[in-house]
Amino acid sequence: MPERDVSGSRGEGAVAFKRALGLKEAVTITVGTVIGVGLFTTGANSVGYLGPLTLVATFVAFLISLLPALIYAEMGAALPYAGGTYRYAREGLGGVWGMLAGWNFVISLIAVASGEGLAFSFYLKTLTEALGFPLLVDERIIAAAIILLFVVINWRGVEIAGRLQNAVVFFFWGVALVWFATMSTRISLDFFRVPLAGGIEPGQFIFVVSLVWWCFAGFETCCSMGEEIRHPQVVIPRALFLTPFIVFVVTATFQWFLLGIVPPESLGGIKEAMAPYAEGMKAAGILGFPLILLCAGIAFGGDLSTLNPCVAAPSRYLYSMARDGVLPGILGRLHPKYRTPHVAIAFMGVVTLLFVSTGSIIYIASLSLFADLFFYVIGFAAFIGLRRRSPGLKRPYRAPGGVAGAVVSALIYIVMMTQLPRDAFLSGVIWNLVGWGLYLFFRSRKAADDVPAPLPDAPSPEERKELDREYRRWRAIVLTCFGAVLLLFALPFLAG
Repeated sequence: MPERDVSGSRGEGAVAFKRALGLKEAVTITVGTVIGVGLFTTGANSVGYLGPLTLVATFVAFLISLLPALIYAEMGAALPYAGGTYRYAREGLGGVWGMLAGWNFVISLIAVASGEGLAFSFYLKTLTEALGFPLLVDERIIAAAIILLFVVINWRGVEIAGRLQNAVVFFFWGVALVWFATMSTRISLDFFRVPLAGGIEPGQFIFVVSLVWWCFAGFETCCSMGEEIRHPQVVIPRALFLTPFIVFVVTATFQWFLLGIVPPESLGGIKEAMAPYAEGMKAAGILGFPLILLCAGIAFGGDLSTLNPCVAAPSRYLYSMARDGVLPGILGRLHPKYRTPHVAIAFMGVVTLLFVSTGSIIYIASLSLFADLFFYVIGFAAFIGLRRRSPGLKRPYRAPGGVAGAVVSALIYIVMMTQLPRDAFLSGVIWNLVGWGLYLFFRSRKAADDVPAPLPDAPSPEERKELDREYRRWRAIVLTCFGAVLLLFALPFLAG
């Protein structure tokens, strides 16, 4: 088969994205997508199922996210375009699979944005009640207001959104560190040594791993903004290597504190709690300032850090699909001043508000999980397709494991799909049929002329030196924290 040219070119005079994001923004936007609704819901629910064995499930979820992240690192470095997996699947598998990949990514993040908006409103109301002035406003109105705020911010430009993302992520960690310090005096190491009552079946363990894995879903988010990242052939692989480690550190640390403050006999009560951390603190009799601090950190840190990229990333997919002629062309326009896909941002904002109007986080989450898993399976298949159809494509980074790693990853994710509730599976199938219908209707439309530009030039020696220095700092801090968290879970047994 002749090798395909997937590099693309850009027409003269076209409005282009601005490459304004570095490693810090790529990491915080990606991590911000992940740290939020999963961490404070399903990631904590897992503690109710497994107790002290939760770390095992979290570590397995980390492992089955790390290799896929590196698979995406190869594709993201070779094809750093708006649209991410949509672009990879289109080139590696064909147009319809590209459409379905982008379609599932869009609905997944729109669902997460809707859920985060509702979660923000819940924690904000809990916070104000704890402070003595309850908000007598419907949660959906609060959620709609915060979502509209982020639509406006992302309309105005990626630099503003990137700076805001840095701010909310670092705010979250600042509050989290204070909360950890406050809770450290209330930790009981004996709680970690209580064996799990009744044991656990293999099927249940797989189910819990799937719950925890949702905390890692979105590890490839920066790929969707590849045309806005400086030196993407260097930055994207590094950001995707760091992200799973950071998510593990955050998730496992919060799980450790939850295990340490909640009496073992009360863990069953957080299995299906909508706000398991708040419920756990109440079960432990911890109210007042610690609860206020928790709600503030989750609402203004965890939730907002997810909302921002959940508005930014899917709009880039819609833009890319419209540019290629599989969605209405109006979605493929860039704002002449801000150079953002403003129409796509507005469209996804409207759809997000429709989801918010349901007021059901459970329905939103179930649809998101199906879309996530199917999206990644398509991505792994696209990786294999690109290796075979474009062997000469310039790949600044090559994923370990190659095709075999992609096959194994796809099989693991398919197994997790079998654990989904029936209504989630049905909703996902219907959404994909709608996407397929749109593809058949629009695919004959001529694609826009402003197709992606070729791979940008490699950084100069001076720029590369600075990039390497920054990466070494990030890697040292992240791996040190990773080791520290593993020691935290070993501490109760070493001290006993």
